[in-house]
Amino acid sequence: MIKLIVTDMDGTLLNDQHELHPDFWKIEEELTGKGVLFAIASGRQFYNLEAKFDRIKNRIMFFAENGTFVSYQGKELYVNPIERDSAIGFIEMGRKLDETYLVLCGKNSAYIETRDQEFIDEVSKFYERLEIVDDLTQVDDTILKVTLCNFNGVEDHTFPHFVNYTDRFKVAIAAKIFIDITAHDANKGDAIKGIQKELNISPEETLVFGDYLNDLEMMQVAHHSYAMKNAHPEIKEVSKFITEFDNNENGVLRTIESLGLV
Repeated sequence: MIKLIVTDMDGTLLNDQHELHPDFWKIEEELTGKGVLFAIASGRQFYNLEAKFDRIKNRIMFFAENGTFVSYQGKELYVNPIERDSAIGFIEMGRKLDETYLVLCGKNSAYIETRDQEFIDEVSKFYERLEIVDDLTQVDDTILKVTLCNFNGVEDHTFPHFVNYTDRFKVAIAAKIFIDITAHDANKGDAIKGIQKELNISPEETLVFGDYLNDLEMMQVAHHSYAMKNAHPEIKEVSKFITEFDNNENGVLRTIESLGLV
């Protein structure tokens, strides 16, 4: 019996226009009525997720900022920050890279130090609280992650510069144009494992959906792990199942229905 459903957002639950399917609200209500806990696990900021799901925010769980911040029913359950000195080091590295933009993701807000409108328009989709500052290294906040953006693609243009840090930090390609750096033990999978233990929910009772490399560990903590039809090849490789439909075809909700959960 499934007791916990966890889904990624972009490229998974949302279509390419970052929209929820209208059927979501009815299906989530039915799942909740059957005692299934529905959760969102995303690289997005908590305040962005809270606003997106405002009408049900008091009954679903949020694994925000790639699992570094977990909240349920208005209560902060878990925070896993990155050391300030390390974050500053990554900021200084990112500043030296061509065509690279930085986001410092804090507990209270996200911060950028550019007024480039294309970049602001893009990151505003994922951060409800976003401040422009003169110097990211001077921000006074608990730092959850450092995000780097390259519109040409981070897998080829950004990740190679940070590959030597993967033994000490979690360096995750979160989307085609974003790479996230967090503490080494900070990821969606570890955060979900903590909640499974706390709520006495087994991997066999857990269903997850994801599409990109920041979902890798999440796929490994659920017996029912589904890579989206549109997922990165590495996610398909580690998942037990692949959805029949992609994120633009309402793949998550159609899979939930096909499994007889609603």
